[in-house]
Amino acid sequence: MQSTIKKLTPPPQWRIPVLITLGILAGLFFYLLYLSNAPSYLSDNPKTCVNCHIMAPQYTTWFHSAHREYATCNDCHVPHNNMLNAYYFKAKDGMRHATIFTLRAEPQVIFIKEAGTGVVQDNCIRCHTDLIINEKTNTFSVLHYHHRTDRLCWECHRETPHGRVNSLSSVPYARVPLPESPVPEWIKKLQKNK
Repeated sequence: MQSTIKKLTPPPQWRIPVLITLGILAGLFFYLLYLSNAPSYLSDNPKTCVNCHIMAPQYTTWFHSAHREYATCNDCHVPHNNMLNAYYFKAKDGMRHATIFTLRAEPQVIFIKEAGTGVVQDNCIRCHTDLIINEKTNTFSVLHYHHRTDRLCWECHRETPHGRVNSLSSVPYARVPLPESPVPEWIKKLQKNK
């Protein structure tokens, strides 16, 4: 253990520059966490989903649906089979979203990916089991058996819960709780003085 620490310790003339560099990198890392509002992604608050401005139509259509009273974004879009899988899926999907948003590569219209499709389908069944499963036989009810075996729930229930989000103009006057500006007040004052 001592030899490993000695190998990682810089020579005396480099210690201060290395500490300053590490301090700057740590500061940048924590500032990035602050700018990205990273702790909010650990919650189930639907307002977190509009940290990226492109999610405004999805948030608004959900907000005006009946699901708002019973389900958050994570209730439908994150697996619920165990906590580790839920956070793994959330992290993987979140990193993909953050990368696309950072690179400004987001499409005008967002469509669910294949991995998300399975999760949402499983969650529809999980929440609405009493409507589609016959309690006596523990099988799909007659009404849903044929639909369930070859279709996704939203192929019939198209307006649930997002309505028709097919363009940015689908909810043109939507009021969405956008995140607060991460720009510190002292920078805003500098900009005003110019």
